[in-house]
Amino acid sequence: MPWVMDEAQVPPLPLLMIEPERRGAQVIEAALQTLPDTPGVYRMLNAKGEALYVGKARSLKKRVSAYTQPARLPERLRRMVFETASVEIITTHTEAEALLLEANLIKRLKPRFNIVLRDDKSYPWLMLTEDHPFPQIAKHRGAQLRKGSYFGPFASAWAVNQTVTAMQRIFLLRSCSDTVFANRTRPCLLYQIRRCSAPCVGYIGQADYAGLVAQAKAFLSGRSAALQQELAAEMERAAENLEFEHAARLRDRIRALTHVQGSSVANLASVQDADVIAAWQSAGQTCIQVFFIRGGRNYGNRAHFPSHARSQEAADVLSAFIAQFYDDKVPPPVLLLNHKLAEQPLIAEALSLKAGRRVRILAPSRGEKRAVVQHAEMNAREALERKLAEATGQAELLAGVARVFGLSKAPQRIEVYDNSHIMGANPYGVMIVAGPEGFVKSGYRKFAIRGPLQPGDDFGMLREVFQRRFSRALREKAETPDSAAWPDLVLIDGGAGQLSAASAVLQELGITDVPLIAIAKGPDRDAGREWFHMLGRTPFQLPPRDPVLYYLQRLRDEAHRFAITAHRAGRSRQLTESELDEIPGIGAARKRALLHHFGSARGVKQAGLADLEATPGISHEIARRVYAHFHPGARLDHTR
Repeated sequence: MPWVMDEAQVPPLPLLMIEPERRGAQVIEAALQTLPDTPGVYRMLNAKGEALYVGKARSLKKRVSAYTQPARLPERLRRMVFETASVEIITTHTEAEALLLEANLIKRLKPRFNIVLRDDKSYPWLMLTEDHPFPQIAKHRGAQLRKGSYFGPFASAWAVNQTVTAMQRIFLLRSCSDTVFANRTRPCLLYQIRRCSAPCVGYIGQADYAGLVAQAKAFLSGRSAALQQELAAEMERAAENLEFEHAARLRDRIRALTHVQGSSVANLASVQDADVIAAWQSAGQTCIQVFFIRGGRNYGNRAHFPSHARSQEAADVLSAFIAQFYDDKVPPPVLLLNHKLAEQPLIAEALSLKAGRRVRILAPSRGEKRAVVQHAEMNAREALERKLAEATGQAELLAGVARVFGLSKAPQRIEVYDNSHIMGANPYGVMIVAGPEGFVKSGYRKFAIRGPLQPGDDFGMLREVFQRRFSRALREKAETPDSAAWPDLVLIDGGAGQLSAASAVLQELGITDVPLIAIAKGPDRDAGREWFHMLGRTPFQLPPRDPVLYYLQRLRDEAHRFAITAHRAGRSRQLTESELDEIPGIGAARKRALLHHFGSARGVKQAGLADLEATPGISHEIARRVYAHFHPGARLDHTR
């Protein structure tokens, strides 16, 4: 980051020379001797070098000195000080820069004693390309590398897809890729249903299409009222000139525009671009709702549940959330909050620094802005109530699982295994994870079966998956006992054979504390008539309407879904492989360039050397190599 000046690690005192209850505090006291009186970020590390806590300060020396008196700290920070073995610092030019760096480090390191935003999802944008005579409108995720105008972010793919559809109806812009556009010989279905102006076949000129693009940009920038007046005036002129078909098309566009304007959940006439952020706390947890308002229209909302100590106040959680949320996003000109922040001017300064323009943070107490904030607050409360209700129900289900299978306590981590293949081709084994919070997607794993196995050997596939999974788990447990992911219950999609195969692997590895259950489908593979197999117990069934049975079916079905997804992805990769992959020096980028230019591997194979050299991104040497691969007997000196 450009504001970082230098990084230093303060050497700790020898651990054995310090009393255990004072060890962390004395490590920090020793670190104070070399800490500068400047802005920066400090990291408290444990004996393994893992980050316990990340904080920022206007003066590193003054801020860190507060940790030398643990008795005055909250219980959470006292435990952090007790585990501290060393301190690292990064100095910055200003406190605002320190705040941005702190948010970046917290999001990346996820320290246990910080408020952490666990959000690894990217937000979609709406893109209008600018590198083609007839710009395309499309949904976009990831880095904004292609030349174009980007509008967003949107809270979900559904929200941006709805907007793309509305924009097609209003402005008749194309959504097809450049490759499809270049190869059209007649208009597609979108033209027939009045959602495209068919520039691909010349039904509209470049100048007229550019006018539609300009209108679309004006609409997305919030100038919809002026645009509606412009369309209405154009419709009247067309009617006066007896161009009734053109007037009817304009009428349809005006109707679509009116529908879009009236369908927003939250509209802000006084603010064009803003994020509305509201926090709600209950039972020691916090939900933060974010509404994206762009051009005076609602681009959707998303709920977040940051990880934090139960004692922390909503305003503190909101401050940490905002800093981390905008770590990889450009903030809008205005943030509307339902709580005033303790460091509101500093956070506004840091966001302004990131955005390159002024960013205001407001906590409105009345008027239109307050009404929109209250709407977001209501959504936050309802989302948190749903989460708490689901957690309560989940706890009851896990207690039921413990009762059914004779476990000593409710399982906190359940692992479910399944396989997928077609006649032995593209075999995959998968593991999904569930617990008190529901499905733990970050714990999902897929295993490409290496073999050698006989085609369709389900038992062999399961043995390989268990061998790889639990061999690694044993190594992780030996290295870091506290952080190793160890299951309280393992479910297998299968019967007695699968149970025996999995049990044999665990016995070979010396694992005796993992309960194994196999779920076999009932007669005619009917759901609700499953048999459960356990070692040392007669197979049994659960009552047809037992909630625990429904829960176990959901676990089994999720594993099956994930297994099919992994298999299909592997099969798709195999189907997309082509002869181009066999050419040395042809990686993904050059392969993409060739396929975009010629349309298929067959087109590349039939191309002459001059055509290959004319391909964007393909050098003379690479073109000769590709041509030689497909024409091994040709003399390259005579192929131009």
